[in-house]
Amino acid sequence: MSHRVRRPVIAGNWKMNKSPGETTAFFREFLRAHQPREDRTVIVFPPSLSLAAARVAALERPDVGLGVQNIHWEASGAFTGEVSAGMAADAGASYVLAGHSERRHIFGETDEQVGRKVAAALAARLVPVACVGETLDERRADRLRDVLLRQLDAVLDAIPADAAEKLVLAYEPVWAIGTGVNATPADASDAHRILRDRLAERYGASAAGELPILYGGSVKPDNAAELLAADGVDGLLVGGASLDPAGFARIIAA
Repeated sequence: MSHRVRRPVIAGNWKMNKSPGETTAFFREFLRAHQPREDRTVIVFPPSLSLAAARVAALERPDVGLGVQNIHWEASGAFTGEVSAGMAADAGASYVLAGHSERRHIFGETDEQVGRKVAAALAARLVPVACVGETLDERRADRLRDVLLRQLDAVLDAIPADAAEKLVLAYEPVWAIGTGVNATPADASDAHRILRDRLAERYGASAAGELPILYGGSVKPDNAAELLAADGVDGLLVGGASLDPAGFARIIAA
């Protein structure tokens, strides 16, 4: 199924980078380099401690959405170091990442936990960006489809059918994150097709065609346009390249 959304989503995941002061400095330069435009949805995911600074810095730029990189699935409780979806929303977040490969592979998050986080985000009226992707070993073992569908189904099984339209998906091949090696546009299209076909099986072709699927994995200013032009790629989840305000603005403009 071929699909192009009219408004690509470009999201920057800062990971554990940029203090509140550095965040303020970033937005000062970024908002000069990136002028508002109606043909892009732009999201920045700073560290939780820097969200307030980002919110103040972007106060007059409602075209730039803000999110958090992680939440707990419970609304409150004895979970030292965690934040809830409700807390994130109250602090000014509109989006949340769920199931990023680093959360899965460094911190041991399971498919079930990712699904619970997506459900918690939706309950707090946050837009979850649910991440899926295979490791190099899984790819070499020809398990791309099995891995993607297992991860996707865990998310879809955790939410009501009518909530799926509020999701954003991100395909991030683990072997291409932080390695300088990115999947080819054809690789991205193949993976996105697997995901969209499953969405069509569960919700119908029309609903599946409306859900954005982003590509993430060593996205840079010089490959952004090629990736965005790939069939079925509706946007980009940018890692390290989003830390440079001028470079991130170039990616958005690709």
